[in-house]
Formats: sequence, C-alpha cells, structure tokens
Amino acid sequence: MSQQDDAVPGSGAEDEAGSALAVTTAADDGDAGASAGSFGDELLPPGEDADGTAEASDQPRPTVAELELEGEIAADYIEGLLDVADLDGDIDMDVEGDRAVVSVVGATLSELVGRRGEVLEALQELTRLAVHQQTGNRTRMMLDVGGYRQRRRAELAEAGQDAAEEVRRTGQPKKLWPMNPFERKVVHDAVAAAGLRSESEGEEPERRVVVLPVG
Repeated sequence: MSQQDDAVPGSGAEDEAGSALAVTTAADDGDAGASAGSFGDELLPPGEDADGTAEASDQPRPTVAELELEGEIAADYIEGLLDVADLDGDIDMDVEGDRAVVSVVGATLSELVGRRGEVLEALQELTRLAVHQQTGNRTRMMLDVGGYRQRRRAELAEAGQDAAEEVRRTGQPKKLWPMNPFERKVVHDAVAAAGLRSESEGEEPERRVVVLPVG
C-alpha cells in the first residue's frame, strides 16, 4: 500500500458528523482543545512528549493499585457520559505496563470515535482530566472504543513501513499527511523499525512526519 502526500487513510469506524457526545464532552470541560496534550500521548514512555522530546518528571512510577484506581475513576466517568448521551456499551478495565486501559466494547459506537478519532482523542483527554482531578497525579490512561486504536495502529504502521521503503528506493525525503501525536508516534516507530529515521515538522494541527533517507 503506497500513501500519497497529504492523503488521509480512512478507518471504517470514523463518523464525519458531530455527535451528541462530542457536544457533551466539550460542555463538561469548557474547552477540550486547551487541554489536549497536557497529559502526554497514549503511546509514549514516561518522560517524553508527543514527538519523543524528553521532559522533566519527578512523578514516581505508579503502582498496580494506583493504576487500577485510575481505571475505576475513568470507567465511572465514561459510564456517566454514556448515560448522558444515551449510548449503550460495556466497559472493560485493564492494566498494561504502567498505564490503565479502559475500553468501551460490545457495540458499534462510531459517535465515540469521530472523524479520524477526533472525538475519541477529546474524550480521552477529558477522562484523563477527571482522573487527575481525583488523584492529583498525571495519568497516561488510555481509552479505546471498539478496538479503534488497535486497527488504526496497524494502518499507520503499514503506512510508515511503505514510506520507509519508498524513501530507501528513491533516496528522497517523504512528507506524510498531518497527524495527531498518537498517529505520529506510531509512524516514527515503524520508520525506525525499518532502519530509517524520521522527524516531525510544522505546527498543530498541520504537524506531520517526514521520513528521511540514510546519510
């Protein structure tokens, strides 16, 4: 699969129209965009920002009990939003590494994902804020809906691999389409695994990955 510059691959779970939940989450926080990125990207190791830049952090690694508490707080918050929006879905909680993972499953809920995952990203930020408000600690809790992140991760990894192969063949840098921090991190990892290097350029929301040739 070859990706054209600035093309945005579809995900199948995306919903072009705004949803009642999107309005609800924005109202709950006042300005969801203002908080975006304040708790870091969902795929990043502790102490790094969305593009891998080191940041100072003196917060100790959370214990399993603390992560389970984060998951419970997040699940309660999501359950409340589902009730307000009159949406059905089961909530699963888990701990993976040093993060709590909360997933909404058991139903097709495109309203919770939105176009290119925009509603899901906003909902995750609001949920992280809710957890932070109760625990006082920075959280890397990850929220997923219907396996969207797993599917999207596979698509982006393939795009990163294809771009790396093209750059290796042509010897020319390749710019990809604008991505959010989650998407850029997956592509950076795929390019690195292919033996090439990449960097991000531009300003949000037009920030994108550039795959670079060796040397």
